[in-house]
Amino acid sequence: MGRIVKVSEKPPSDEEIYRLLAPYTAEWFRRRFGKFTLPQLYAIPRIKQGKNVLIFSPTGTGKTLAAFLAILDELFRLGEKGRLLDQVYCVYVSPLRALINDIRKNLLEPLEGIRKVAEGLGIRFKQVPRVFVRHGDTPQSERQRMLREPPHILCTTPETLTIVLSAPKFRQHLAGVRWVIVDEVHELAGNKRGALLSLALERLAHLAGRDFVRIGLSATQAPVEEIAKWLVGFESPPDVPRDCEIIEVPAIKKFDVRVVCPVPDLRDKLKANEAMYKLLKKLVLSHRTTLIFCNTRAGAEHVSYKLSKELGEEFKNLIGTHHSSLGREIRLSVEDRLKRGEMRVVVTSTSLELGIDIGWIDLCVQVGSPKQINKGLQRIGRSGHALDKVSKGVFIALDEDDLEECAVIARCIYERKLDRIKIPRNCLDILAQHLIGMSMEKKWSVYEAYALVRRSYTFANLSFEDFLDVLRYLGGHYADLEYRGVYRKLWFDEKDMVFGRKRGIRAIYAPNVGVIPEEADYWVLEHRSPPRIVGKLSEPFVERLVPGDVFVLAGRKFKVLAIRGDVVHVRETKDENPTVPSWIGEMLPRTWDLSIEIGKFREEVERLIRERGKEAAVKWVLERYPVDRWGAENLVRWISDQMRFGVVATHRRVVLEPWISETGAYYVVFLYPFGRKVNDALARAYAYKAGEMTGSIVRIGVDDNGFILVFPGDVRPDLKKLAYSLRPEELRDVLMRALKGTELFANRFRHVATRAFMLLRFYKGRKISIERRQLRAKILVQLLPDNFPVMRETYRELLEDYMDVEHAEEVIRKIHSGEIQVVVLEKQDLSWLSPFAQQVVVNAQADVLATLELKEAWLKRMYERLLRLHATESRGSQ
Repeated sequence: MGRIVKVSEKPPSDEEIYRLLAPYTAEWFRRRFGKFTLPQLYAIPRIKQGKNVLIFSPTGTGKTLAAFLAILDELFRLGEKGRLLDQVYCVYVSPLRALINDIRKNLLEPLEGIRKVAEGLGIRFKQVPRVFVRHGDTPQSERQRMLREPPHILCTTPETLTIVLSAPKFRQHLAGVRWVIVDEVHELAGNKRGALLSLALERLAHLAGRDFVRIGLSATQAPVEEIAKWLVGFESPPDVPRDCEIIEVPAIKKFDVRVVCPVPDLRDKLKANEAMYKLLKKLVLSHRTTLIFCNTRAGAEHVSYKLSKELGEEFKNLIGTHHSSLGREIRLSVEDRLKRGEMRVVVTSTSLELGIDIGWIDLCVQVGSPKQINKGLQRIGRSGHALDKVSKGVFIALDEDDLEECAVIARCIYERKLDRIKIPRNCLDILAQHLIGMSMEKKWSVYEAYALVRRSYTFANLSFEDFLDVLRYLGGHYADLEYRGVYRKLWFDEKDMVFGRKRGIRAIYAPNVGVIPEEADYWVLEHRSPPRIVGKLSEPFVERLVPGDVFVLAGRKFKVLAIRGDVVHVRETKDENPTVPSWIGEMLPRTWDLSIEIGKFREEVERLIRERGKEAAVKWVLERYPVDRWGAENLVRWISDQMRFGVVATHRRVVLEPWISETGAYYVVFLYPFGRKVNDALARAYAYKAGEMTGSIVRIGVDDNGFILVFPGDVRPDLKKLAYSLRPEELRDVLMRALKGTELFANRFRHVATRAFMLLRFYKGRKISIERRQLRAKILVQLLPDNFPVMRETYRELLEDYMDVEHAEEVIRKIHSGEIQVVVLEKQDLSWLSPFAQQVVVNAQADVLATLELKEAWLKRMYERLLRLHATESRGSQ
């Protein structure tokens, strides 16, 4: 049986490791570092023994050198004997091109250092190990050079590895691979790039004719056993994984994390915002280098602009902005200047989270909640980037939701609790890409290919029928598709159960391999006389729109009439509030694990307030969570107000609260604090059920702490009946019916069809426009049955990756079993909202309350209604 085990024995001594290394490698390390870190003590002997390892250790603890040192030592030994062949011995895979370039630079130091030390010891190498980078930006001249003089260490991306596995000239250089290092494992395992890599590694093992040593590196990951299985794959799927030893040493890095509330009362949004910039200025001036994280690119730009004004002219060249929408030259300039110590502060979104070498950072600041425990840990870990240094971080909260999340995340960082990532399974579009690549290698027996595919963790439980369905699609067995310009990509003989290469496929394959989708822009056409183009909307925003939705563009409110092709048809409306906030496509969803921790926090604070009073609850928060006094008081005040005017929603109690807006629309606010991916699934399913129950069009808005259903003003559903109207066993079917025909489904179908080579991005050297692919996708989606492989994968991706249908089913199941209590808030006056419901509605109306002034005024009006209500009730009870 394959064994996945955590290493628990005492580590070997430094001297034991030195004895394992060649004299020149040992001497170089002794002079350069002197002492091995724990990951190095554990990993080096295991890699030397040919064991698979997953190294789980914080940033700055020497993981990369732990992976490479044993390999470099072996390569130098071969070079010393003149036995270093012209082949790739080690493949290093990273999700980031910038990180790959960094690794190559960082490897040049030991390569040169070991060579010089050896010469000093009188040893001259007959050959010296070579390291090259290959990815999409690698010039053609470099690629040609690699054919003549292959690297001994190849640094690449999942996509490029997939391509070179089918490159007839280069693939022969990969046949002798002995080691594969996968960096930033947590960034790959939980998405389709990881699925692409997982199957690529099985193809590489098949090419090499033997298993190679697999080494995974990560600072934040859970559950480690499942991620280890993803890394090493299966000997006998789906039950027997290959052996892997998990080196988990998370406790060696120290953290100094605190949560700061900038004002005594977070209901004063304007003061909180002003105070934040004063606080940021103070933090920047008291540290040498500060890295500030925001949750969106627009947020990073805004904070950078306002902070530069606050810091003044002398900081003009000492502050920078870094995010993925900026040009490559600008990003590289910021990275290089940061590394050289020429910048005091950089404001970023997500682009500096991972292990790019940016030099010494004193302090990391997170503005607002990072929404995920792992994200918080990853970002704070960018400071004190050395084993013996403290990672220092400050979370700044600007509203109660943020404050609650930041407090719980900070405590989880200290307790080493992590979000569990979910690894996608049986991605049929990724399978299609690899089967086309495999067809170019040789004629395959279907059974041999199926056995290979199932050794990948991602496809270990793939059914044979699903495998055949993908082959049938690729082999042109759906003849009607050829009339629609979808031609076969390989030949497949189902009688003899063999498949192989279709002539001309090589020219199509490499330019179209990839996972990350291109997103379209949509024109917004206002229906007036004459019709007028108002502007553009992004795809992630449009895919949430349905006819009847209202949004803000260029300061005006528009109602969606229809979406046709790449045009959103609208008319201006002045009386209706927006139903979809403009940030909806960019914000990270809160994770399920963090949501459950927040439920536990609310439950305990509510208990303490009820049993011992508010001051005891404040004291408990200050003792248990790294928040300041203002933060603790705001949290207790917020939960206390909810107890007073509503019901506290937790992981074990959900609340339905009715409300009539100022415009007369009837809202039902579902206080379901399970995170946006779960709530997205629940909101769409409840809206579908509510539409059936009332015969009306029901609009939705989604937030991490709940969602809203918006009914026409005269419709009043039975809320208790609505809460129990969904059953767990029907949720997937209801969602499939709710999604079919939406813009979201059409766009996701286009992404899946592009990955599955049904729609090509490049053909005969020319790029096919995204608008043309969009149009073809909308035609195809009308023709294909739901059981067609590309359609099935679209549903799977939407329900399991984009949403979290499994945990949504769990919520519904627990509602029906009574494990989750359902409370319908009874109100005589439907013009007011409880504090928790206010936050959900504010987030859903983020565009009508586009400024802090409007948001603060709306919340104050709502709070004053609550106070009047309380005063009336108090008089009535006397």
